[in-house]
Amino acid sequence: MNVNNIHTEGRDPWMQRAIATLDDYGKPAWITAMIVGFVLWWPIGLSVLAYMIWSGRMGCGWKRSLRESDIGREMARWRSGTTPFGSTGNRAFDEYREETLSRLEQEASEFQTFLQRLRHAKDKAEFDQFMAERRTGPSAA
Repeated sequence: MNVNNIHTEGRDPWMQRAIATLDDYGKPAWITAMIVGFVLWWPIGLSVLAYMIWSGRMGCGWKRSLRESDIGREMARWRSGTTPFGSTGNRAFDEYREETLSRLEQEASEFQTFLQRLRHAKDKAEFDQFMAERRTGPSAA
């Protein structure tokens, strides 16, 4: 039995042949069928898309193992507590990297503080200008 066609048992023979033919041509055939379905009548295209995702033919549905994906590996590494900046085995480099990262974090914090002061000064200047215009009265328009 073809594992790709396991979801088609009990269907019409012409539907099974159509699915087997599309599977033989691969993903481009399925994508073309979806686009043609959308062009003909949008519910057809939507149902083809749903079937492709549900059956795992796009490689993005529930059938794909999360552990095999890049995101799955990153999630596993995050859960285990290891970071991309783990020890390299070279102590001098690790110390240099830690110093550089802490310096960059400090500079980023100082820069954020500077931006906050800059925004505050701009807001104050705009408010002072508004109040000065308000004191002089409405402008003649």
